[in-house]
Amino acid sequence: MAKLKPWEVSDELWAVLEPLLPQRQRRFRHPGRKRLDDRLALQGILFVLHTGIAWEHLPQELGYGSGMTCWRLLAEWNKAGVWQRLHEVLLDRLQAADALDFSRAAVDSSQIRALKGGRRPARRRSIEGESAASTT
Repeated sequence: MAKLKPWEVSDELWAVLEPLLPQRQRRFRHPGRKRLDDRLALQGILFVLHTGIAWEHLPQELGYGSGMTCWRLLAEWNKAGVWQRLHEVLLDRLQAADALDFSRAAVDSSQIRALKGGRRPARRRSIEGESAASTT
């Protein structure tokens, strides 16, 4: 089998990813244009991310649809949490295969969001500008 290009999705990866994608319902009353195949759209997304070209410059000749379609699906899948779920599924598979080695993992403060500005001193009430109660 020929080696896949970095943006081409293997059948094995597609079998893992496809069930994670949100189901799209085709409209019957005003169906419009038939939607691009999800696998082709994913390959278009990966092509843009791998090559660094602008979305609007995705070559139509590749058959991945327009760059805007790929961008829209990337945003839709991101909002649906597809990438987070894929990450979790792949980690579970690696852990089940005993292929994860955390002995070389390093976690530092860049992995934890820091509070901005540190601790603030207690707010002190100022007595300037306040007048004492009048006794007359």
